[in-house]
Amino acid sequence: MFEKLKPLVPYLRRYWKHLAWGGVAIILYNVIKVLLPVVIGHAIDDMQHGITEAKVLNHALRLLLIAALSAIFLYICRQVIIGASREIEFDLRNDIFANLERQSPSYYHTHRTGDIMARTTNDLNAVRMLLGPAIMYSANTIVFTAAALPFMYRISPKLTFFAFVPLPMASILVQYFGARIHRRFERIQAMFSDISAKAQENFSGARLIRAFAQEEAEIASFETANLEYIKRSLYLVRLMAMLWPTLEFVLGLSLMITLLVGGHEVVSHRISVGQFTAFNVYMVQLTWPMIAVGWVVNLFQRGTASVVRIDELLKQQPSIADNPSLINLNAASTNEPGAPSPLSSFSAEEESASLPRQQVQGDIEFRNLTFAYPGAPPVLHDINLRIPAGTSLAIVGPTGLRKIHSSLSNPPPPRRPVRNRPDRRPAHPQLHPVHAA
Repeated sequence: MFEKLKPLVPYLRRYWKHLAWGGVAIILYNVIKVLLPVVIGHAIDDMQHGITEAKVLNHALRLLLIAALSAIFLYICRQVIIGASREIEFDLRNDIFANLERQSPSYYHTHRTGDIMARTTNDLNAVRMLLGPAIMYSANTIVFTAAALPFMYRISPKLTFFAFVPLPMASILVQYFGARIHRRFERIQAMFSDISAKAQENFSGARLIRAFAQEEAEIASFETANLEYIKRSLYLVRLMAMLWPTLEFVLGLSLMITLLVGGHEVVSHRISVGQFTAFNVYMVQLTWPMIAVGWVVNLFQRGTASVVRIDELLKQQPSIADNPSLINLNAASTNEPGAPSPLSSFSAEEESASLPRQQVQGDIEFRNLTFAYPGAPPVLHDINLRIPAGTSLAIVGPTGLRKIHSSLSNPPPPRRPVRNRPDRRPAHPQLHPVHAA
């Protein structure tokens, strides 16, 4: 399962300082929080020997101090960790959009716009919840359990053992429901993509739908898709409705055992009333983290399913590929020996932003070019064309012939030479001003 989260590793490394400070805040928050039952237990045992105003004021101030420090560190950990998840979401959205900008028109002919929109909105939000609340609540549960366990064991090893006996059942339930939540959420996201795509296609093709009088048919199709989405969502809701009450039952069973065994220990004078109260406070404090495990499992399964869908967008390679062994066209055109090569190492964004337009110089020539769209018969046959440097070319014809799209497609061999040398092919971003000339 963790293999699916590998695409997020570079982003986590980028914000490791934020996550480290968040981890420190979580540790301090839970270390202070774990002292609260100890103070309550001491207060109860102390007041059994007499209640005075000084005692009440002393214990109340100690509790207020603990509560104030806990609130401060809880705010810090939430601000840092959830803030880092927002930053990662921002970076992911920018990287996805940058990669989509590099795709050729053929990519959008084979990939529905609504599906892309669903992945960049709904799936991205699920990933943010995975990197923010899911990490924070998981860390809180682990750290607080590890910090509270020694205090509970010190109060009574026997009581601690019986109190934790039902907890392995919670782990089994999480494993059982987690896999099913993952599969059902994947089906929900796929259906959401279909609905988004259908809505986008209907909006963009409204005139065509009216022209063929397909309004009622499209409305019925859209309603069917929404009913299927509701059906799949209900499957997940029913599963979650089973997980939460079951976890609460396990925790309630643990509290019941604590009352039975702990009450017997108090009657037998093995532990004091204050110690028994402190132990019960620990159990109550553990209740929400254990219940939150169910929510975290839901977030984790949703997030991992969405990471896979987002990673498909990030890994998509443009069909118009640049030659990795590009050379300095500007130096060749100006005959300046020793000039630095701007094309030796580049990214699409850096190149288009840093290189001036006049660097692409020379004639453009096609020799025996035959071109066809994917899965279609050839539309251009044996084309020979030469465009001298400094001149313009106009492609004319009836509407709908895709006159512009042909200039945005990857040409087959023999390739398009610049300066009559077929082994030199500039990067696609540099050809934009040439096409527009």
